[in-house]
Parts: sequence; structure tokens; C-alpha cells
Amino acid sequence: MLKKLLKYDLKSINIVLIVFYGLSIFFSILTRIFLSIENSFIFNVIGQICNGTMIAMMFNIIINNLIRLWVRFKQNFYGDESYLTHTLPVEKKTLYLSKFIVSVITLLISILVIVLSLFIAHYSKENIELVKNLLLPLATIYDSTVIGIIFSFVFVIFLELFNMLQSGYVGIVLGHRKNNNKMLFTFIYGFIIYLLTQIFALAVVFLVALFNKDIMNLFYSMETLNVDMIKLCIYLAVGVYMTNIIVLYIVNSKLFSKGVNVD
Repeated sequence: MLKKLLKYDLKSINIVLIVFYGLSIFFSILTRIFLSIENSFIFNVIGQICNGTMIAMMFNIIINNLIRLWVRFKQNFYGDESYLTHTLPVEKKTLYLSKFIVSVITLLISILVIVLSLFIAHYSKENIELVKNLLLPLATIYDSTVIGIIFSFVFVIFLELFNMLQSGYVGIVLGHRKNNNKMLFTFIYGFIIYLLTQIFALAVVFLVALFNKDIMNLFYSMETLNVDMIKLCIYLAVGVYMTNIIVLYIVNSKLFSKGVNVD
């Protein structure tokens, strides 16, 4: 049954997102073509316009991905479709697990499409060398590769987006436990939960700063981060967001398992 739930949700969500995926890749190809034509002011302008449109499509991918997942969650569990959903021979924790897995898959696909679009539009030996020169010192400290460093940054962005997404899920569950103004409470609870996760992240950084004067300087000065601090900040970000995601999953699964109020 879990496989069927995943297939149904993925089809419903990606039927919208695939449009933005296609547009992002399409404009990345146009960017590549027009910017590769040298000594032409017109083609360069067209290329920059296509590049800007590609970037706009990337933002649309992320925004629509989050919104579609929230809307799908609300429709399945609290909207018209909920009457069918809650009659399925599936435990509520399995229903929520399906949403969690779908969220992971769609966000990963979206990020991969964005990375692919950037690669198509701007890949060149010169740009690769520029990226290597910028990230090589950090890769050396990490005892890693440039690809590994890029993956680390992308992974942190993924975790931040997923943390935001799950905060929205908690908001939906808590908001729909109210008898009136459910959408208003959904926004309020979602914002509060997200704010609490960010406060937790800041508290962890401050706690670490008590034992690390370089981190503490971030609170009292405008000094530029050195390579060691970037390394530590990435570790902290991954640890904090992973903790947030695990805690929010457990909380949301338990709240959802207690039952839902369907209009």
C-alpha cells in the first residue's frame, strides 16, 4: 500500500513541477547557445535574458515544490480527498511516512534539476577552474574534493528546505485541530514552529561559541569567516537541521496518529 501511496502522490505533484523542470532546462540550453556566440551584443543580451528566466524558473521550482507538497498534504488529510484517505486500510503513521518520503524525493529531484540547469548553462573549463580555485583550500581542510564540498553546500540547502517543509506540515496538523479559522492557525503554527527551529539553530551556535572564541566573534564582529569556521559551520548546520527534521517527524507522526478533524 505504501508503494501505491507514493506513486499516487508523486504523479500528482510532478505533473505540475515537470512544467517548471522543462522550462528551467529549456532556458538553460538557450542560455548556453546564445552566450556561446561571441562578439554579438544582441545574442549576448538575449543570452542574459534567458539566463535570468532560467534563474526565475529555479525559484519557481522550489516555491511550487513546497506549495504543492503542503497543498497535497492538506487535501489528502483534511480536504475532500480525506474521506477516502482515512478509510484506507493503512495506519496513520504509514500515511504520514508516505508524505515524508514523497517530500524527500521531490525536493531531491528539484535540486538535481536546478544543478543540471546551471551545469548546462554555464559549464566550461574556465568556470570549472574558477570553482576549483575558490573551493580547493576548503577541500584540502576537509580532506575532501571540490565535488564533495559542493555536495555539502547543496545538502545543507536541502536540509534547510526540508526543515521549512516539515514546519509547514506541523502547522497544518496543529491548525486543523482547531474548530475555526483553521488556515489562519495553520500559518501561525507553521511560522512559530519554523521560528523555533531557527532559534534552536542559533542557540546551538551560541552554545558552541562559548567554547570557541572564533565562533563567538561572529556575534560581536564583522570578521570574514576563515576556512576552519566554514567547515565548523557546515557541520553545525547539518547536525542542527538533521536534529530538527528527526524531531519534527516524530512530533508530527505522533500528533497525526492521534486523529484528525475532517470538515
